[in-house]
Amino acid sequence: MANSKQARKRARQSTARNQHNTAQRSKLRTAIRTVRKAIAGGDKAQATEIFRKATSVIDSIADKKIVHKNTAARNKSRLAAALKSMA
Repeated sequence: MANSKQARKRARQSTARNQHNTAQRSKLRTAIRTVRKAIAGGDKAQATEIFRKATSVIDSIADKKIVHKNTAARNKSRLAAALKSMA
């Protein structure tokens, strides 16, 4: 357990930040999953629209350094490639 007042405060902040970042990572995974589901659905126009929204979410989370920028770029690239390969 934290012994000083400062350490107790940092522990509280750390817990709150961890919960927030966990929620943001969940939001990221959900965005990726919805794009994959739309691509599997076969409607290219709808999948493109969902991809555009997901790209915004991915960039936002990368800007906040919740995930690394290269991870975000890799996810976007793979989704774009999957979208492009749709029939």
